[in-house]
Amino acid sequence: MFEVKNDPFVAAHAMGSNLCPALPSTVDRHPRENGFMNHVATAADTQCINTLRTLAMDAVQKANSGHPGTPMGLAPVGYTLWSRFLRYHPEHPDWPNRDRFVLSVGHASMLLYSLLHLAGVVEIDAHGKRSGQPAVSLEDIKQFRQMGSKTPGHPEYRMTTGVETTTGPLGQGCANSVGMAMAGRWLGERFNRDDQVLFDYNVYTLCGDGDMMEGISSEAASLAGHLKLDNLCWIYDNNTISIEGHTELAFSEDVIQRFQAYGWHTVHVTDANDLQALSVALETFKANTSAPTLIVVDSVIGYGSPHKHNTAAAHGEPLGDDEIRLTKAAYGWPQDSSFLVPQEARTVLRDALYERAEPLYAEWNQTLASLEPQRADELQRMRAGEMPEQWQAHLPDFAADAKGVASRASGGEVLNAFAQQIPWLLGGSADLSPSTKTNLTFDGAGRFSADDYSGRNLHFGIREHAMGAIANGMALSYLRPYTSTFLVFSDYMKPPIRLAAIMELPVIFVFTHDSIGVGEDGPTHQPIEHLTQLRATPGLLTLRPGDANETLELWKVALAQTHRPSCVVLSRQPLPTLDRTQYAAACGAAKGAYVLASAQEPEVILIGTGSEVSLAVAAYEQLKGEGIAASVVSMPSWELFEDQDQAYRDSVLPPAVKARVVVEQAGPLGWDRYVGQTGAKVVMNSFGASAPLAKLQEKFGFTLDNVVKLAKQQVQLAEH
Repeated sequence: MFEVKNDPFVAAHAMGSNLCPALPSTVDRHPRENGFMNHVATAADTQCINTLRTLAMDAVQKANSGHPGTPMGLAPVGYTLWSRFLRYHPEHPDWPNRDRFVLSVGHASMLLYSLLHLAGVVEIDAHGKRSGQPAVSLEDIKQFRQMGSKTPGHPEYRMTTGVETTTGPLGQGCANSVGMAMAGRWLGERFNRDDQVLFDYNVYTLCGDGDMMEGISSEAASLAGHLKLDNLCWIYDNNTISIEGHTELAFSEDVIQRFQAYGWHTVHVTDANDLQALSVALETFKANTSAPTLIVVDSVIGYGSPHKHNTAAAHGEPLGDDEIRLTKAAYGWPQDSSFLVPQEARTVLRDALYERAEPLYAEWNQTLASLEPQRADELQRMRAGEMPEQWQAHLPDFAADAKGVASRASGGEVLNAFAQQIPWLLGGSADLSPSTKTNLTFDGAGRFSADDYSGRNLHFGIREHAMGAIANGMALSYLRPYTSTFLVFSDYMKPPIRLAAIMELPVIFVFTHDSIGVGEDGPTHQPIEHLTQLRATPGLLTLRPGDANETLELWKVALAQTHRPSCVVLSRQPLPTLDRTQYAAACGAAKGAYVLASAQEPEVILIGTGSEVSLAVAAYEQLKGEGIAASVVSMPSWELFEDQDQAYRDSVLPPAVKARVVVEQAGPLGWDRYVGQTGAKVVMNSFGASAPLAKLQEKFGFTLDNVVKLAKQQVQLAEH
């Protein structure tokens, strides 16, 4: 064992730094006088902290890529939280009542990987079983940022056991943590009894200056304060450095006052290396009630070098061999060592976590064993991503109706039918549920609020960006959330939709007002390019039903997903409910595209989605009356259609039939794959306009006469 020296920079940093001006402290730094535990740093603590720091330096240096600065600066914070407070069982990292640790500063991933390594966390394999292998081995750390490793540049959910959510885009982890905290409160209301507690976990989030600047964090923090989520703690690394330089270039607000205005408790620790002050702050969080807590921690990024502030570390660059040697010398660390984990440091963190969690884990399992069978089955299904046995019972039936109903309205009816059978299906809108028809209206649905966490109607306010990320956090906590807003506002939700697809979370994003059918609201509210954007997202299902019965079938598809998010895209205007005795059954929608009606040997194929399916059907009927053989294909989902085998796809779109017309009130990009280079497209090639729907349809060519004309032209073109 080599000598572990006291860190020579603690005293200097405690005296202040012009790079990190101290805010007025709101923490009494003498915990024993306040009845708090005495958490004085030991030599073992210092050794573990320096192990975390040097692993980060070495991994980034070997990869020649990454960010060592924040992991170095936050090592004491992460270590204090994990060793003294986090309720987490290294051998059971999927324990449902574990505390959640979210690294919203995803570029500091080496801090998380090093913590998981020192904690001895056991890997959970793809089948949900313990593999017996470490979640992050030392070899994994040596493969930081390399192809196929479990230590990618930013933490990836499903790739690495112990990573609670995929973070990287700043602010997303913060909003995810709000969803996790909301889910924790809902689960507690659902499963806890006076003498039985299954859910009372806390959520801890490490965030930085970038998180504080991103608008999504403000949205999420505002809602968390409103909901008084006292199981939520954000730890803000106030290092005052961003890519362009000191944060004073663009950021000068008083973060503490901002969060106090949100209704949060606030605590300030003026030295990230002061383990005692950090412990007091975390004890304060645990003692606080009726509000989330923000702990502001002043740190110096790349903390360690005696010669300079580590600007390389701040800008996502390796320190370099010389700087690493100097820094290790300052730590009292062997200068020529690489990826050194002293034997004494291998058990400290693991044992602390185990000793704290093991009795709680055993008690939790005893409580689970005593749970009534219905609730136990419910929890098992939630954890497995399964639906209740009778989840498709008592569904509505939509009779043929020429006048029809808007798919947002039929969608709301379908949603309520499913929600009555799926107790953990819950969600809401960005202040638009009267328009999106996504309120759960049956008895007992309730409203999720600070006064009642059992409600299933969520009110996100006008916070689309945070809404999507909060839903992701809830999906990471066993619930089946849905969100809703207008399709045009999917622009505000692109990052969380993308991350839901990356994480393979079965969140359902409901989008209504899906076309120029919005009418008089004009081009600002008429989506054009949005379907293309959604369809371009790998792993995302985009579902645009053509009538009420397709809406029912596609909600089934969305709810049946276990590893794919879905966007259910619905109309404001009424859609005729097709007579399924004349046309094919709506269950064909589950295959993404199906033949609604067809001549035995069609000369032309008419393809429609959503509100344009009925227009394609009308054109088919007119062409048939004129002796022209046509087929109608409803194509509500490109992704589902592409999942089918080639034989099925060829049966829907016979390669021999070159004459094709697509009708969709959206942009043209991508339709060439289905209509070819010579096919006709009745689509939107510009933004819309403010006018009644009939006038818009006439202006942009969505009329029976135009579709029939183009179909005839296609037949003539194919003949030549």
